[in-house]
Order: sequence, then C-alpha cells, then structure tokens
Amino acid sequence: MLSYQHIFHAGNLADVQKHSLLAWMLDYLTQKPKPVSYIETHAGRGLYHLDAAEAVKTGEAAAGIAVAEDWFDADHPYMRALDFIRNARGETAYPGSPAVAASLLRGDDPMHLAELHPRERDALQDVMGRRAKVYAQDGFSMAHAICPPDPRRGLMLIDPSYEVKSDYVRMPGIITQLHRKWNVGVIALWYPILTDGPHQSMIKTLLAEDLPKVVHHEVRFPPAREGHRMIGSGMFVVNAPWGLSDEATRISALFDAAFGANGAA
Repeated sequence: MLSYQHIFHAGNLADVQKHSLLAWMLDYLTQKPKPVSYIETHAGRGLYHLDAAEAVKTGEAAAGIAVAEDWFDADHPYMRALDFIRNARGETAYPGSPAVAASLLRGDDPMHLAELHPRERDALQDVMGRRAKVYAQDGFSMAHAICPPDPRRGLMLIDPSYEVKSDYVRMPGIITQLHRKWNVGVIALWYPILTDGPHQSMIKTLLAEDLPKVVHHEVRFPPAREGHRMIGSGMFVVNAPWGLSDEATRISALFDAAFGANGAA
C-alpha cells in the first residue's frame, strides 16, 4: 500500500526481532567466500532517524531498540550493523532492513530492492546509491522475475505492511511458488502478531506445506501504547541456515526475560 511509512514504527520491538535474526542469517551466509544475492520485496526508505517527529509521536522506538539494545553483545551482527549506521549517519540513525543487509554483505554481493511508495523509494535510492538495484514495481512481481537470482545462493526478505488483508491469504502460495523457482534460497517472511490473530491461518497453511528446513519464530511484547493492536511479531524462514533455531531460541529468552512469556509485563 502506498500509504504505509515505516518511520512511525522504525526501531520498535518487531524490528528488533526481525533485524536481529536477519543480521544473524546474513552474517552466517557471508562466512563462506561464495557470493550471496539479497532480495527484499518491501524495502521502505532504508534509513530512519529516531528523533524524527513521526518516530517520537508513536514512541515505538523508545519502547523498542532503546530498551533492547543492552540485550546484545557488541559483536552480535545486529549491533555491528547498528554501530556501522550510527557511525556513518549519526547517533539517531536506525537502519531499515536494506541498510542492515548492506552493512553486513560484501561489496560484490548483489542487492535487489523493491519499493512502490515514490517518496520512500527516492529516499531508499539516495541511501543505497549504486550499492543496490532499486525497483519501482510490486515486490512480488520483482521477486518472481529475478528468481532464481545470480548468484543462486542468497536470502530474500518478505516484509509487507499487511494493510491489504488478503496478504495473509496470498502469502503461503507466494512463498511456495518462490521456493519452487529458487529451491536453494533462504526465504524469510516477517509478520505482525495482532490482537485478533489474522496471522494464524497463514502460519497453519505454511506449516502444512512441504517446505524444507523451516524455522518458525514468534515473540510477544506489550503494546507500544494504549490501544495499539500489535502484541508480537513472527518470522517464518524456509531453508533456514544451520544454527538459526538456536539463535531464535536465544532471542526468545531475551524477550521472555524482559516481558514474560506472554509479553504482558
């Protein structure tokens, strides 16, 4: 949807889960000298400043990365990405997924980023420069067009806004089709956990599919403010790198210690 702008939500607890797991996977993939393709279907602007009026208004970063930063050691890939962006862009900067990826990938690892919102896309292009190819088209269309990518080894992040409720229905079919075209690719789907649970049928369908090396991870946390519907977030990863399940368990323990197993604290 062209109305969604992530600046209102950047650095929230969902970003902490998503970006910490994404950074871990990219760090794992780049430990081998083989090249890696990175694909993102809903890239956003790539870089956010947490002192912006939009971020301050919602308070989601104040309840998110400001709280969670102490959970991670300095050498964790997520913290390395965050430090890289702060050193380059200022202390209030927070990386979107494209900037997390760019900070951990090597210079010759190709990046393919789709973003439909014109202003978000212009900002993304400005942030990425020549480092990535930015597509002004539907992210799923882009992904289908370039899969399997060259090089074939790599990761795709699917992170829609879910403002279109049919996304929950469409997602299992989209992921299954992309896996068939790119059977060696790591495909990571992020989704929100809302009070009315619209993700549940999607996950049930995905788990029933014959998809390999699946890691399914969810965390719960308190609403960022009164009346806010998001009470957790999830990642569903196909062809998950070895060791991701253990890292996801460690991340769960951090959330549970802070908020309790049900996220209500």
